[in-house]
Amino acid sequence: MPSPFDEFAAEPPRRRSRRGLVIAAVVVLLLAAAYGAGAWFLGDRTPNGATVAGVPIGGLSAADARERLADELAPLAEEQIPVSVGEAISSVDPAAVGLTLDVEATLDDLTGFTLDPRVLWGRVFGLGAVPPVSTVDEPALREALQSAATELDVAPVEGVITFAGTTPEVTEPEPGTAVDVDAATALLPEEWLTAERPIELPTQPVEPAVGTDAVADALDNLAEPLVSAPVSVSVEGKLAELTPEQLAANATFVDDGGTLVLELDGEALADAVVEANPEIVVTGQDAQIVLQNNEPTIIPSTNGTGVDPQELAAAVSTAATSANRTAEVSLVEAEPEFSTADAEALGVNEIIVDFSTPMPYDPVRTENLRVGTAKVTGTLVMPGEEFSLLEELGPIDEAHGFVSSGVVENGFSSVALGGGLSQLSTNMYNVGYLAGYDDIEHKPHSRWFDRYPAGREATLWVPTVDMIWRNNTDYGVMVHAWVTGDAVHTRLWSTPVWDVETSSSGHYNIVKPTTVYNPADDCVAEGFGPDGFTVTNTRERSKAGEVFDEESWTWTYRPWHRVVCGDPPSDG
Repeated sequence: MPSPFDEFAAEPPRRRSRRGLVIAAVVVLLLAAAYGAGAWFLGDRTPNGATVAGVPIGGLSAADARERLADELAPLAEEQIPVSVGEAISSVDPAAVGLTLDVEATLDDLTGFTLDPRVLWGRVFGLGAVPPVSTVDEPALREALQSAATELDVAPVEGVITFAGTTPEVTEPEPGTAVDVDAATALLPEEWLTAERPIELPTQPVEPAVGTDAVADALDNLAEPLVSAPVSVSVEGKLAELTPEQLAANATFVDDGGTLVLELDGEALADAVVEANPEIVVTGQDAQIVLQNNEPTIIPSTNGTGVDPQELAAAVSTAATSANRTAEVSLVEAEPEFSTADAEALGVNEIIVDFSTPMPYDPVRTENLRVGTAKVTGTLVMPGEEFSLLEELGPIDEAHGFVSSGVVENGFSSVALGGGLSQLSTNMYNVGYLAGYDDIEHKPHSRWFDRYPAGREATLWVPTVDMIWRNNTDYGVMVHAWVTGDAVHTRLWSTPVWDVETSSSGHYNIVKPTTVYNPADDCVAEGFGPDGFTVTNTRERSKAGEVFDEESWTWTYRPWHRVVCGDPPSDG
């Protein structure tokens, strides 16, 4: 049916009020203007309550904030940064890794015009802590942290098995810790100004290579069976027994890819086998270098027979961890420790120095020199070894052939066992000096004997004054010494290495002798002798035409005073 309202015309739509829109637009514009004015008005100062690494900068102008941060935080770049892992502490030098506060970047969003509502809110109501922005040389920081980690890392405790007697003792494995360098490289630039010091660095666990399971397996299958009973060693029908004590004393457990394996000292076990049954091996003879017909001669070495240490260790290890505790080992040819080839390589084949000094007639003194030269003759000084005259002479006493003869003691003539051996000491010093060997110890006499080169001589006194030189070449040195009717001779056999040039200053600072009195009971009266003086000797060593060094030795001799036995006459 038609509606009764159809006859009425429709009402036109209402228009939105233009006045309302205009008012709304005006309000928005006014608020924007006020917001912008506020942002502009507050842009010259930092937000209230703002701090950077504990330094308050709130309400300061940009220039003042910049100056305060530079004054209070920039000096930290000159101080070492302590870093730690647990109790361990190391440090990083910020200057070395380019670690500095970037003041401009830190203040960049805090000052100047901004419409960021968070900053504007902070400028009105307070902002709080602001994270500092730092610059850093990251590769240098990473390297510095890797260096610090060597002091901070805690190595894991590896699983270990040792023996106390024949009882296996276990060290249980424990993980260690290592600095996480990647995480620390990211952390330090962010926290070096704000974190509590020392700064605890991030770490990561380090697992031991030998774990609990590996230790338990080695204990059950290696350590305990090893010492459960003796092991018999059979060498071509000849037997020797190794006790559990010997096995334990020569056993170690080593890591092999996370597994503990048993290693035995084959050399020590071979010695134990020979001790238990000496008939098992035939000992070879070392080569010798001896003086025959007044020249060095090599007596060749001879080979023996024995057990191979590596084969023995492997066989014993297998037997000790199996039901059959007998190790079968074969005999092998055994070379001596010092072979003919070793002797030949020492190059003891020509005279490199020959030196002698005149000997006064004194049969008792001469006897000491005969005994002394015989004791040192044939001495072989190996490369790098030292020749000690006191050591080679051995005890200087009557039981070893020495007699009492004249000596100089405290500046006066006296008598003592071994008197005259200083002449041998002088000769041995000079051959070492002229050969270019290193002077380790020598002491000239207090008074000069004109049979010796001035300043180039050496006394000897048991046990405090020795004469020592070192063989500084790659060749062996053989000593040859003897006495003739009027001289003491010394000679060195080797291969020449050094070219030696020597010179002497001559005598200077001359002091004339006087008369002195000696009240000692064993006083020996003396007449006037040589003057006192000072002398300097110089030695230049060269090799292959190039000077190696130049050394000088200076010595001052006392005058050879006239000695009168007794007390000096009284003035009355």
